[in-house]
Amino acid sequence: MTQFLVKLFIKDYENTANVKVRTAYGVMASIVGIICNVILFLIKISIGIMINSISVMADAFNNLSDAGSSIISFIGVKLAEKPADKEHPFGHGRFEYISALVVAFLIVQVGFTLFQNSFDKVLHPEEVGFYWILVLILSISVLIKLWLSVFNRQLGNRINSNVMKATSADSLSDVLVTFATIFSIIFANLTGITIDGWVGLVVSIFVLLAGFNIAKDTLMPLLGEAVDREVYKNITRKVESYEGIIGTHDLIAHNYGPSHIMATIHAEVPNDSNMEEIHETIDMIERDVLRELGIFLVIHMDPVEINNKIVQEKKNLVVKVVSTLEPKATIHDFRVVNGENLTNLIFDLVVPHSYGEKEEQELLIKVTELLRTIDDRYQCVITIENSYIAE
Repeated sequence: MTQFLVKLFIKDYENTANVKVRTAYGVMASIVGIICNVILFLIKISIGIMINSISVMADAFNNLSDAGSSIISFIGVKLAEKPADKEHPFGHGRFEYISALVVAFLIVQVGFTLFQNSFDKVLHPEEVGFYWILVLILSISVLIKLWLSVFNRQLGNRINSNVMKATSADSLSDVLVTFATIFSIIFANLTGITIDGWVGLVVSIFVLLAGFNIAKDTLMPLLGEAVDREVYKNITRKVESYEGIIGTHDLIAHNYGPSHIMATIHAEVPNDSNMEEIHETIDMIERDVLRELGIFLVIHMDPVEINNKIVQEKKNLVVKVVSTLEPKATIHDFRVVNGENLTNLIFDLVVPHSYGEKEEQELLIKVTELLRTIDDRYQCVITIENSYIAE
């Protein structure tokens, strides 16, 4: 069904890097979500009123909040499509995150309301009517929400949309909620014990958790997060594939929307390279990365010594010492400055994110002391850095 809808409503659906194609995916997902959730709301609210069940009505309003979420997502996707202008040179892609944040707050608000109503029902329980048609309809609701979860998950993976993935998780929680509602109705019929209010509380907690999780997932790119490891691999693999580039480091990426990424990277080049030729190569890489990966990349050139055997031996020695003390640490920008009585080993040391200031200083001292035991002329000039790549 998912693939059928994609082929039917989205032109050039395989070109997911294109902003208009991404927008089409978002619009289709929003419209499907609105239609399904409004239908489910109308059915459940009617049944909930008919049998006087707070858990069924809670489940109905949960569906209504999902429909409202889809409307806001639709607006956010359309706003995110707007091209860059003089006030927003990096485009409007973050509107998608902002709309998801609004959705999260709406879901949390609904959750609190449902919690209050359910708590009142626990204190003042009322008899719930039992109808097999109700169980049947709620079971169909479970199947619809399960399909919506899979539908949004597939589309979210296809266009790398955190909003769709969050919507998928929300739909999956709805499946569990509706299943719990079915259980409370059958349980009351078989035992005569009303647990409707308690199940309503469970429903409200699921809604609250869904809202908080969506808010958390949305805030991460807005606050600034580490570079996704897959993005890191794609960029570094592409840059290092060009002749004259012998390594990369210090990749930093800024997310201005799922399809709007700006990044900077340091590219290591031989220090005896022809500057005009290597500059031409750098320009070509930046153009190719923008065209092929959709990432606006700025490359800084770092000249490194590759022909001096003595420098390479010292670099290999430092790498060995660092990896012995901390396997997760790396070095770059290595240089050697020879003095009359001292040899300065100058390099940047990248340590794991878990390191605090104390651990950084301890590692720096250990590296310096171990190198001086090998040769007391070694003087280390070390700059401590943290990686920008997600671990």
